[in-house]
Amino acid sequence: MSTNYSLSFLLKKPKNDKGQPRPVYMRITVDKEQKEISVGRDCEPSRWNSAANRAKGTREEARTLNAYLETLIQKVSEIHHTMVRNRTKVTAKAIKLKFLGRDIPQKMLLKVFAEHNAQMKSLLGNGFKPNTLKGYTTSISHMTAYLKQELSMGDIEVRDIDHAFVTGYEFFLRSSLGCSEISAAKYIKHFRKITKICIVHRWVEDDPFAFYKNKAKARPKEFLTKAELERIETKEFGIERLSQVRDIFVFCCYTGLSYADVSKLNHSDVARGVDGKLWILTTREKTETSSNIPLLAAPLRIIDRYRDYPPSAAKNLLLPVLSNQKMNSYLKEIADLCAVDKEITFHMSRHTFATTVTLANNVPIETVSKMLGHTDIKTTQHYAKLLDTRVAHDMSQLEIKLNKS
Repeated sequence: MSTNYSLSFLLKKPKNDKGQPRPVYMRITVDKEQKEISVGRDCEPSRWNSAANRAKGTREEARTLNAYLETLIQKVSEIHHTMVRNRTKVTAKAIKLKFLGRDIPQKMLLKVFAEHNAQMKSLLGNGFKPNTLKGYTTSISHMTAYLKQELSMGDIEVRDIDHAFVTGYEFFLRSSLGCSEISAAKYIKHFRKITKICIVHRWVEDDPFAFYKNKAKARPKEFLTKAELERIETKEFGIERLSQVRDIFVFCCYTGLSYADVSKLNHSDVARGVDGKLWILTTREKTETSSNIPLLAAPLRIIDRYRDYPPSAAKNLLLPVLSNQKMNSYLKEIADLCAVDKEITFHMSRHTFATTVTLANNVPIETVSKMLGHTDIKTTQHYAKLLDTRVAHDMSQLEIKLNKS
């Protein structure tokens, strides 16, 4: 089978020829197989040179047409070169389909999105978490709404997605759906992953995100001050459920564990560390990275307090952790009773550990990052930016040095 081809141009005579300009066709020939493609231009027969496959004369129309035909020759040459390089079988039909962009079956966005989500669902517990799937399920719902409400479409070919589509989707998320900057950025991130899949499979040639830049800024992370933490820690509650929730919250303020991590802790996760003292040796649920934390006096007391507590002992759990929804609900009551004028959530305990408990007490950021189980120290650096106390301490040390000099 030959890999060579020939290319020519010709005028096609219509059935009802009335002496008008005739359409120009491009003829591709490979091993006697011929395929013709209309080039979308026409020319008067008297101004066409059949031997040269070009328009006659030096008029502007002739020069423009001939220049356009040269670009088509170059395009077909590039297609042929790519096919030979990739060892693709060269036929006139294959070149024609590639030229017309019909060589790859067209993919629809929502279908690709759904296939991605189905694969993610089948891998739950093996690299993917239910909450991650939940986010992508919401994403496909938002994209469906965007296509229907803004574009009056049931779906769209992935090759038709461009920069305007991306920015339009972001605007829809924030205006019509009322998403915050951070939430919109999350759904855009999901969409971007789907387009990357399309690019890798060569269903899309140009990246629609090439000139897109997300300007969403992360919200400042709320945390408890030393005084606020002490008020919560020392408060006497007459209601057992509040005392229980307070204890687990304080436990996480001194260990930095997230809700998902503390809720699965069992007694085997507490062991002797390199210094001979008790540590928590666990793996983060979110990132599956190790998180080894030396236990301070406060969390040790809480562990002892619930050592034989029936609700947790029956499940071989270290602490009697309630549902995240209940924990957050009861924390609002605790905040009111402790005169803490902040909307406390359980995750604030992790922020408090990173800031008030560790960084504010000059624990090196690398150590804090390792205990938190961060995969990138930049994540930990966000906490350091919040601490005016750290700035005050550093400037005080500078003042001492300057006075001495």
